[in-house]
Amino acid sequence: MLVHPNFDPIAFKIGPFAGIGPLAVRWYGLMYLVGFLAFSWLGRLRARQAWRGITREDVDDLLFWGVFGVIVGGRLGYVLLYKPGDYLHDPLEIFKLWHGGMASHGGIIGVILVMWLYARARAKSFLTVADFVVPMIPIGLAAGRLGNFINGELWGRPADPAVWPWAMVFPQAHDDVPRHPSQLYQFGLEGLLLFVILWLYTRRPRVPGTAGCLFLIGYGTLRFIAEFAREPDEFLGLYGHLSMGQWLSLPMIVVGLGLMAFFLWRARREPERS
Repeated sequence: MLVHPNFDPIAFKIGPFAGIGPLAVRWYGLMYLVGFLAFSWLGRLRARQAWRGITREDVDDLLFWGVFGVIVGGRLGYVLLYKPGDYLHDPLEIFKLWHGGMASHGGIIGVILVMWLYARARAKSFLTVADFVVPMIPIGLAAGRLGNFINGELWGRPADPAVWPWAMVFPQAHDDVPRHPSQLYQFGLEGLLLFVILWLYTRRPRVPGTAGCLFLIGYGTLRFIAEFAREPDEFLGLYGHLSMGQWLSLPMIVVGLGLMAFFLWRARREPERS
C-alpha cells in the first residue's frame, strides 16, 4: 500500500512587487501551461506537412483561441453540469477560478466551439481544423490529470491492497482508506494512450472527419472505463450505477460512432458518383 506524497499545491511564489503579492503559482495551473506548450510544439511539427491544410501561423492562432475554449468551456461545463444551484445562488463565484472547478467534457465542448468559429473566420473546413487539432488534445488532458494527482483530488474508489498493490491512501480524503489512484489511470488512458492512438492514426491522410470521430469514441470509452475506479463526486453520487462522467461520455461515443459511419459511407459514395 502506498501513501500519497501530499504535495504542496503551490509550486512557487512570485513577488511581492510594488506591495502586491506574493503571487502563488499552483501546480494545477502549471499543468495547463504544459498542455498549451505541448500543443504549440506538436502543432508546429504537424504543420510542416502541407497536406494537413494548417500552417504554423494557424497553430499560433488556434492556441490563442483554444486557451479561451478550454478555460471558458471547462468552467461553464462545471457550473452547468455539476453545481448549477450553488453558482446560481452566488454567480460571482463563477469567476473565481482559483477556487477550482473545471469539467473535462465542458472543456472539450469549448474547444469544439472555438474550432468551428476559427474555421468560419479563416474560411477553412471545420473537419480539416478538427482533424488537425484533436490528436494533441489528450496531452492537455494528461497534464490536467497529473495536476489532479499532485493536488490529491478526484481520488479513486476503495481498493484492496492485496489485489491492487499500488492502492494509495490520500490524506486529503481524511479516512485512511486505500484507494485506486484513478487520476493516474486517467492520465494513462485518456491522456497518453489516446494520444498514441490518434497520433498514429493521423500519420497519413484519412477520410475527413474520422480523426475527430475517433477522438470522441476513444475519449468517451476510456473515460467511461476509468470512471469505474474513480470515486463519484460526493455531492452527486451515482445515477443508476453510473457516474456523471460516464453519463456524459456515452453521448460522445454514440455521436462519434454515428459520424464515423456517415463519413466513411460518404467517402465510399463519392467515387461512385465520379
